Amino acid sequence: MSNDGSHLRGAVIAGAVATTLALAPAAAAQGPAEAPSAAAATTLVFDKNQDDPTDSRLSVYQGKKLWATYRAGSGIGVKDDCARAKGWLPNGNWRIKLKSRTYNGKFIKGYAIYLQDMKCSKGTPTRTEMFIHSEMNRDGSQGSSEPRRWDGVGDYKSNGCVKLNPTDIKKMFRLLDRIGWPTHLRVVS
Repeated sequence: MSNDGSHLRGAVIAGAVATTLALAPAAAAQGPAEAPSAAAATTLVFDKNQDDPTDSRLSVYQGKKLWATYRAGSGIGVKDDCARAKGWLPNGNWRIKLKSRTYNGKFIKGYAIYLQDMKCSKGTPTRTEMFIHSEMNRDGSQGSSEPRRWDGVGDYKSNGCVKLNPTDIKKMFRLLDRIGWPTHLRVVS
């Protein structure tokens, strides 16, 4: 290599080092880079309607932003959260145990969110096998007879689970796939 080539290379390296050293104090003065803030948590909130438990609302929030609200029911109109198979869901934070588009339980089929067991407001009995679900076949299609076919507003009644119409639960699953799934359902009245 010629003397001129090594001289040029040395000048380029020296210039790069000088530029880096000149900029370093300015970067240090700005302080450490802040980590990007974590996305706001997604929350499901079931707000029980005191006047008509079968005309309550299930809402999807991400942080404070409301993304969607769906009509939902819980129970058969009985406001006693300890009345098994007819009372509405007890207030509280229910942990989500499982979500499935092809759930195949004895009574619940298709789109379903399985909730933890929780004691009712009187402390006993414990409410078990609680879901957010609809009426459908395992593959999400409509059946030809009850309890696999959605017939209208009377189908918002449940044995205490949160019940949505099939179109709404499918929309909610797509939304939660996009914005993030919650870990809990908050039930309020």
